[in-house]
Amino acid sequence: MQSRKTESVVTFRHLFSIGASVSDQPAGSYQVTKEEELIEGLSFAAYHVASLVIEVPAIEARSVNKQRLSITVDDLAAALERDAAFGEEDRLVARSAAEAGKTKHPNRADD
Repeated sequence: MQSRKTESVVTFRHLFSIGASVSDQPAGSYQVTKEEELIEGLSFAAYHVASLVIEVPAIEARSVNKQRLSITVDDLAAALERDAAFGEEDRLVARSAAEAGKTKHPNRADD
């Protein structure tokens, strides 16, 4: 069976976990490897994901002890969505505080 491998980097801005495989990990950039297999018997080329693996700790971590953990496409997508939503929530809270006049501005003398 014909297969292909794709390596990419995903970045999390906040503490995250992925499914049951990856417990709490710090924010950072992580190497992800996807292996796909060709679906034979079709009149066009199509692939399905055979495996998806994330390497922990983050690329920035100075550790020789790396682990490769199997994850699912759906769990990775959900973790990235939670990370993005968490960032959006932070922006909304900051905006609300600023509008309410609760944010101190270091460059303003009247605070």
